[in-house]
Amino acid sequence: MTLRVVGAGLPRTGTASLKEALELLLGGKCHHMRELPGHPFDLGEVWSHALASQTTDWEQLFAGYVATVDWPASLFWQELSTIYPNAIVLLSVRSSAEVWWQSAESTILPVARQSLAIDWSGGPDFLTLLEKFAGTSHWDDPATLMNAYERHNASVRATISSDRLLEWQVGEGWAPICHALGLPIPNQPFPWTNRRGDWS
Repeated sequence: MTLRVVGAGLPRTGTASLKEALELLLGGKCHHMRELPGHPFDLGEVWSHALASQTTDWEQLFAGYVATVDWPASLFWQELSTIYPNAIVLLSVRSSAEVWWQSAESTILPVARQSLAIDWSGGPDFLTLLEKFAGTSHWDDPATLMNAYERHNASVRATISSDRLLEWQVGEGWAPICHALGLPIPNQPFPWTNRRGDWS
């Protein structure tokens, strides 16, 4: 088994829905942060090593998976796209950086801020992810995060060839994904999950 889809999209770009959709389409498991037991603060030893830029056996880590989406894997899209050259690279996006930030601010960022407390003991991995993504420990700033969002997406677009890259926006549903994978569109609604309202 090998990865057929490398998800390069950031959290809050429909990744939970993509996980369910890709598992249905490909008949196998899709890696997503929510399946890691200690998420989002303690992602386990292997991911902690990867975030610390230590050598990672990606093929062993993704043994048994057919796809990846969401953090932490999507921060390593470049490495994974090289190791799995036949996989499509799926860049899920929002309509703008501001729309993406607004969604993050309503959902994952308040959770991340819990680990900024002086007496926090729940694990450092969520902060490490945000610092790696933003390129600074001062990540908790709208402009900084929106710039990082734009920079991340631009890097994917500039690196991955157009015949391999699928840029997919929340709301497009099955058709672009099925076309890219050469698969028929399922006769069922696209699995929209983890919407902003679910966090209220």
